Amino acid sequence: MCAYVLVAEDDRKQAELARRYLEREGHEVTVVSDGRAALEEIRRRPPALLVLDVMMPKVDGLDVCRILRRESDLPVLMLTARSTEDDLLLGLDLGADDYMTKPYSPRELVARARSLLRRGQRAVRQADPVLRVGAVHVDPVRHEVRADGRLVDCTPGEFQLLQAMATQPARAFTRDQLLGYLHGFDRYITNRTVDVHVMNLRRKIEPNPRKPARLLTVYGIGYKLVDEAPRGT
Repeated sequence: MCAYVLVAEDDRKQAELARRYLEREGHEVTVVSDGRAALEEIRRRPPALLVLDVMMPKVDGLDVCRILRRESDLPVLMLTARSTEDDLLLGLDLGADDYMTKPYSPRELVARARSLLRRGQRAVRQADPVLRVGAVHVDPVRHEVRADGRLVDCTPGEFQLLQAMATQPARAFTRDQLLGYLHGFDRYITNRTVDVHVMNLRRKIEPNPRKPARLLTVYGIGYKLVDEAPRGT
């Protein structure tokens, strides 16, 4: 599961450590060093998860959480050097979804982030399970794909790849990242397997498979699903 994660941490070493481990997990990460910048970035581009340090300049993490909870249900993983029960309860009362005290294990941070992201995806799917990217609709509950209103037959592997890309429209996925979604659906999988699935999907969801406008190649990286491109790539 790849997602856009915002890390708000004024300690450069801690921020770099969190960024490195989260990116290793496949996430896209932006780092800011104060609470005001965190709020501005969230309003500009809402992330799937906020990793939020409590002790920050300008606006501290507790105030960020307080303000944020008036505006959204964005999952928040709070980090703090404080470890008293009162601090923990205050953070949770303000709306933090999880809480870690410093020093922490980067691997545990990644595991906590993974858990919160899964929880957030489940909540979104319960509200509206259909993933819509322009004229392409992916329904994980009914296991259906529609393109331009027509039902499209997909193999399990094709469906899994399309669903993964539909959860994050316009995100460029590497072949290796997409391979991770195929385990259990294809007996023998290689990078070529991803290419074959993409070729077959284009035949099914593109108005003109020879000039893709929806499922695009990102040269040197992999593929992305977009809400219609002006010209094929």
